[in-house]
Amino acid sequence: MDDRQRLDQATAGLHPPFAVVDLDALRSNSADMVRRANGKPIRVASKSIRSRAVLERVLAMDGFAGIMAFTLPEALWLVSCGLRDVLVAYPSVDTDALRTLGSDRRAADEITVMADSPGHLNLIESLQLPHQVRICLDMDAAFVAFGGKLRVGALRSPVREPDQAARIAEDIAGRPGMRLVGLMSYEAQIAGVGDRVPGAYGRVVRWMQARSRQELAVRRGRVVQAVRQAADLEFVNGGGTGSIERTAAEHAITEVAAGSGFFHPRLFDFYRSFSGRPAALFALPVVRKPSPGVVTVLGGGYPASGPSGASRLPYPHLPAGLQYDSNEGAGEVQTPLVGAAAHDLRIGDRVWFRHAKAGELCERFASLHLIEGDRIVEEVPTYRGEGQTFL
Repeated sequence: MDDRQRLDQATAGLHPPFAVVDLDALRSNSADMVRRANGKPIRVASKSIRSRAVLERVLAMDGFAGIMAFTLPEALWLVSCGLRDVLVAYPSVDTDALRTLGSDRRAADEITVMADSPGHLNLIESLQLPHQVRICLDMDAAFVAFGGKLRVGALRSPVREPDQAARIAEDIAGRPGMRLVGLMSYEAQIAGVGDRVPGAYGRVVRWMQARSRQELAVRRGRVVQAVRQAADLEFVNGGGTGSIERTAAEHAITEVAAGSGFFHPRLFDFYRSFSGRPAALFALPVVRKPSPGVVTVLGGGYPASGPSGASRLPYPHLPAGLQYDSNEGAGEVQTPLVGAAAHDLRIGDRVWFRHAKAGELCERFASLHLIEGDRIVEEVPTYRGEGQTFL
């Protein structure tokens, strides 16, 4: 039985649109990530999962510890549901959420918030919170070359050099309402950019990533050393799905972050160092056959965040051999698909898609159907299904 037959059989009693997670693929991907981390714990990036039940399944596996949340309200909710050790990956200026954090002993013990400037510290201090706030310092991991003329990487923290990090660490140490417990740096230009690309562009990507890895390993080590002079760090976090083994190999790193590797969305097909199995998919029904070699499915316009373009559209996965009509693309209410496979599809058949990215799929569906082999074993809510929308 091929994958399409297995998925169709497992979900025969469902009416699309719906989304599924293949648990065998999820476990396989998870085990490979743990192997790549080579003994260092993996902090689970919740934005790439966005289902509390799936997060709990992942955290129950060996090799995973802690959550990397994307907003403070999300972190507060997760802790209120019993989850622990939550690092908020992005600075928060939500004063209501900060007041809740600083007024709740358990939340203050379990949640660490991000900062990279005195402005963040001043905001937290101005609230005069009763409980000390745990702080993680974010460090810029971008690659800069040719005297600053080339910069590749996410536009995140302004803190780049050891002296900058040391000044903020000393600033935090002088504020009794907060405590520096961690340091984070995300090398988006390595972890989030596939290197299995043909031609000249691929060679440039691989050159950039090799140079960036060398530069970052040295600079990150120096930053960590400088910060440790002012703070007793509990963790130093780095990396992402695309860089697990290389980031984990750095002496300064105590844990790595990863999220997309669990679901293995389309953008993660283009890495040379690892391969995964598609674990999260969604099914759309064929509702029209406008002409031979063309079918139309219901909905489908679920673009991923990032630079607009074809790479951000969902990928028609099964049956193989379908592609978008160049004039319409993925539509809000209908999506025409063309290709050889369209000839054999009938009204009511399913087309299986993979999202370009991971957790954003869950913003479109209230639940995920968990599949083992050729049967559904459980239906679990997404964040949206639990009435939670954090961004």
